[in-house]
Amino acid sequence: MCGRYATTTNPGRLAAELDAIDETDLDADQQESTVSYNVAPTTQVLTVVERHEHGEPEDDPKLRVRRMRWGLIPSWTKAGEPGVPAKGKPLFNARADKAVTAPSFRDSAKHKRCLVPMDGWYEWLVESAPTGKGKAVKRPFYMSHADGSRLYMAGLWSVWRDREVPGAEPLLSCTILTTDAIGDLARIHDRMPLPMPREHWDAWLDPDHPAPTELLAGVSPEEVAAIVARPVSTLVNSVRNNGPELLAPAEATDDGAGQISLL
Repeated sequence: MCGRYATTTNPGRLAAELDAIDETDLDADQQESTVSYNVAPTTQVLTVVERHEHGEPEDDPKLRVRRMRWGLIPSWTKAGEPGVPAKGKPLFNARADKAVTAPSFRDSAKHKRCLVPMDGWYEWLVESAPTGKGKAVKRPFYMSHADGSRLYMAGLWSVWRDREVPGAEPLLSCTILTTDAIGDLARIHDRMPLPMPREHWDAWLDPDHPAPTELLAGVSPEEVAAIVARPVSTLVNSVRNNGPELLAPAEATDDGAGQISLL
């Protein structure tokens, strides 16, 4: 599962690094507003897609940086009120092993796949409370690349329009694919976002062909070997908190009641 993450880049920097086209149309102040240490579902997030120029399918597709709502809205969703999709369960995660068959995701899995850049993501380790001592404790951990390099997670995206409103603006939305966690990461949570290695970007983002099924098969030990997990402050529990202090290391120790230690 991936319900919170951190990103410290902006569209301009990301586009420059990837030799991509920045399609966010944000001014300088708005560019910096995309930096977040506590990204939550339903907010606008940065994504990377590969698309042809509009009306020119013969041209080679190009990488593009776009902002999308985190929480996929299938194109067939009905409007709740004019120009606004009906409220429903926020589809911010999708199981990679079911994406090509699940009704909410299968259309996107064919030709609308994306990358979601992040510095790292958060998960909560649930520790049982000692007998008679209250509720279970949820400890937040931050997973990131050991050398601080950016991670790119596999995602799907969709375009929604209210067809009853002439000229309605399209609403872009996305979801992050998840897979079974492995190695030390599985000690914190049984699911994790699906990383997409650079060598597979062309196949994953190709708008003209379905992705090879092996890219959805799961994550290899080599792909997670450089990802480290560290306990962080419970400040991240509230979406109102959003600053670099959320990434400060915090201790997580064995309390003698069978809990694991991930110091």
